[in-house]
Amino acid sequence: MMISVSDEVFKQLRDFIYEKSGIFIPDNKKYFIENRLGRRIQELNLKGYEDYLYNLRYNSDRRELQRLFDLITTNETFFFREPQQFEVFRGELLNQITAENAKTGRRDIKIWSAASSTGEEAYTVSMVLLEKVELSGFKKDIFASDISELVLTSARAGIYGSYAIRNVPSAYLNKYFKNIDQQYSLSSAVKSMVKFSKVNLVEEKDVRMIRGVDVVFCRNVLIYFDDKAKQKVVSHLYDALRPGGYLFIGTSESLHNLTRAFRPVVINKVIIYQKV
Repeated sequence: MMISVSDEVFKQLRDFIYEKSGIFIPDNKKYFIENRLGRRIQELNLKGYEDYLYNLRYNSDRRELQRLFDLITTNETFFFREPQQFEVFRGELLNQITAENAKTGRRDIKIWSAASSTGEEAYTVSMVLLEKVELSGFKKDIFASDISELVLTSARAGIYGSYAIRNVPSAYLNKYFKNIDQQYSLSSAVKSMVKFSKVNLVEEKDVRMIRGVDVVFCRNVLIYFDDKAKQKVVSHLYDALRPGGYLFIGTSESLHNLTRAFRPVVINKVIIYQKV
């Protein structure tokens, strides 16, 4: 039976989630809280949401806070999502970055998948870099992060169902995946290029360790934040990028009215944001 939450406790819980993660849940999404957290309250044998909130606030065991993040984050993703962005990344953008880096004597490239979920985006980047022959002499570092420990564990395993791989080009599928009973296991060559870590994008101390990045992918993430949290996250992404570095956000997202620290660059009808 679904446990209902009162308006007052919903607002307290919503504010707590916002304070800890930057994720904003609007007033009309009370059902979202009930759907995501109702079963957890039953598992813990608590009377209701008020007890659950008390537990989150005053229990010194931080694992329940992590469990909360696991439950409220949406992890809908797949390989080669928004493929036109990867086409631009693979072609003109990487050519430009490698040329610029070579001029300054840099023989490395750093990419950050800033909300990597179960790893499909980061591993897509890994495959693209492996296929780019011009990068054969470059050191390639891919950082991948998420707020949810649960999805990071899944990402590190590198095993996917048919839904996740449905957009993978057949050449990539044959080269980098092993199919065992419709479970697709990624090759160690792809997995070894990606380093996963837990990062809360609104926490400066978490993001501070990531610096000098050429490209950040932070796609379909800002939609979960209000403007104040968006500005904080975008500021942290800015600090992580090298001068002139590039930011990909989702095709339905925009930095318009959020910041002037990035200038939009259009390549083949794809908008990318460059650090000013």
